[in-house]
Amino acid sequence: MRVKDVKKVVLAYSGGLDTSVILRWLQATYRCEVVTFTADLGQGEELEPARRKAELLGVKDIFIDDLRETFVRDFVFPMFRANTVYEGQYLLGTSIARPLIAQRQIEIAEMVGADAVAHGATGKGNDQVRFEIAYYALKPDIKVIAPWREWDLTSRTRLLEFAEAHQIPIARDKRGEAPFSVDANLLHSSSEGKMLEDPADEAPEAVYQRTVRPEDAPDQATVISIDFERGDPVAIDGAPLSPAALLARLNELGRANGIGRLDLVENRFVGMKSRGVYETPGGSILLVAHRGIESITLDREAAHLKDNLMPRYAELIYNGFWFSPERRMLQAAIDESQRSVSGRVRLKLYKGNVTVIGRESPNSLYSMEVVTFEDDQGAYDQTDAQGFIKLQSLRLRLGAMAGRRGGAL
Repeated sequence: MRVKDVKKVVLAYSGGLDTSVILRWLQATYRCEVVTFTADLGQGEELEPARRKAELLGVKDIFIDDLRETFVRDFVFPMFRANTVYEGQYLLGTSIARPLIAQRQIEIAEMVGADAVAHGATGKGNDQVRFEIAYYALKPDIKVIAPWREWDLTSRTRLLEFAEAHQIPIARDKRGEAPFSVDANLLHSSSEGKMLEDPADEAPEAVYQRTVRPEDAPDQATVISIDFERGDPVAIDGAPLSPAALLARLNELGRANGIGRLDLVENRFVGMKSRGVYETPGGSILLVAHRGIESITLDREAAHLKDNLMPRYAELIYNGFWFSPERRMLQAAIDESQRSVSGRVRLKLYKGNVTVIGRESPNSLYSMEVVTFEDDQGAYDQTDAQGFIKLQSLRLRLGAMAGRRGGAL
């Protein structure tokens, strides 16, 4: 990309060291106007300092958008309808936030007439892929600037030197080597790098910021109920809540009971393995609750088909293909399956564990009359099982007979 081709760029901006250096570097390298965009996804940080720092660096157009409700309603909940986990464990807290950030960035670029967007993801990680695939899906002709793939600021020391040379304010606690990096939103927090890079070493307790140690959680269980409508949670203990408020409340309950910790070595899309420490307190509760209500409302074959589709769906989100046609196709199938997934689940939260202790639904497929071990009053004719078993075993019997004729064991 030629520097002179860029006149205005929208930067995904957190106000931290990396993106503040990127902001000044864009101004100096591309000689362009920089518009900053900061998304409030419930990361729990004060965002006004980002505005003040952007103003100090000469930015005129500053966007700080509260996207918490949009994030949970339009991205987190649709993902949880599929019971989505990546590689059997990861609840995709970082992955699911990227398409929303990219979507809003493109919207702002169109609003202000920008010809480029920029992000602060490194050339080793997944986020560069997620951001850029989303950008191109939404605006195919957009120019993308990825400073970490262009500049020579290859260490934190170099970043600090650049910041000081260009009079970029740096918080005292950001000087020197950070022990690990953190990404957070309303769904989760993710910690990676530095002291966490060796997967043989246990993560220090200081890494965990959203949950108490399970050992320190209350000795008495917390019992709650979650109401669902068409696959989405709508109330806790009978009290209706908005999507963001509901997830925030589940986070509080999960935090107090030590729920949602995960130490994971995962396979990045770019090819390497990485170790991350994740905390997803509310999401961990929600996953168990959703599977609980599905257990009585979903037909067997529909449930099994969903479970077969889920790993592919999770991989699409992890790899950055939220806006792909195949993800939309899978979402349509998943959403269709949720038409009857309404009702109430009761759960017990205790020292890092979430247990379903009750579930009920007006759409329940569970029949006590049929399943009972007592007299079912003719609701089920047990002799029907004989023909069922013979038909199911027919191919095996034919195969065994053919094997005997051929001399096989």
